[in-house]
Amino acid sequence: MTALAPTAPGRLDVAATRSRTRRRLVGGGLALLAWLIGIVFVVPILYMVLTSLHSPAHAQTYPPSWTAPLTLSNYQDLFGATNSIRAPLINSVTTSVVSTLLVLALAIPAAYALSVKPVRRWTDAMFFFLSTKMLPMVAGILPIYLFTTKVIHMPDNVLVLIVLYTSMNLPIAVWMMRSFLAEVPTAIIEAASIDGAGTLRILTRIIAPISMPGVAATSLICFIFAWNEQLYAKVLTSVTAQTAPVFVNTLIQTEHSYLAQLSAGATMVSIPVLIAGFAAQDKLVQGLSLGAVK
Repeated sequence: MTALAPTAPGRLDVAATRSRTRRRLVGGGLALLAWLIGIVFVVPILYMVLTSLHSPAHAQTYPPSWTAPLTLSNYQDLFGATNSIRAPLINSVTTSVVSTLLVLALAIPAAYALSVKPVRRWTDAMFFFLSTKMLPMVAGILPIYLFTTKVIHMPDNVLVLIVLYTSMNLPIAVWMMRSFLAEVPTAIIEAASIDGAGTLRILTRIIAPISMPGVAATSLICFIFAWNEQLYAKVLTSVTAQTAPVFVNTLIQTEHSYLAQLSAGATMVSIPVLIAGFAAQDKLVQGLSLGAVK
């Protein structure tokens, strides 16, 4: 046999250098692309905030007047008017937070039963949860409206929205929590059971801390869905239970300049979601990536 000639050390160094340079270029290109995508999404938000700080006359100019003087009059009118945004914001916070807590209280035990405990035909149960989301929302407006006004006599009530948002987000939460809880080692649960821990103690002391990233991701998504919902809120509420997204729609007028005040209202509605996202971003990233790599 003919022996292979050894590769010169200089050639190996050149190849390694080229490989490192190529990886750096690819990484730099991906980072630049990520920054460009982020700017594309952030610029409309910055424009909305800037427009909310302009007077109605300057906000209506085309092209936009970037150097127009800034003012807080739109926010003062938003909170100081007779038809203030305070009550709609409180209603949105109440419905979103309470419905999210109820969803977690129902979804975590259901997901635990479908992922950790042996349940027969669990795939059929999961498909049933998913099938409840196949009906278009508009198809249920009339029956729900008649039920709330004619049967239970609770029109314009926050409790109706809480029940609706809980039922709407529960299937998604069960699916998400099931995928998260499936990653919990069964050996830990079996050891706790041997030590005498009951189901409730296992859920609160073992499952909850381990799956906290998944709980954070699920709760944030449910909160956003409930916060942004407009269709049922617009039909089932009028004044007392009006939510913030519905209130923002009332700022659109046909006779006056409304763009500045509309931007102020949209900014106020966006702030709670942004705060919730920043507060849970670490847990959110862990939760969304949980189970992606085993």
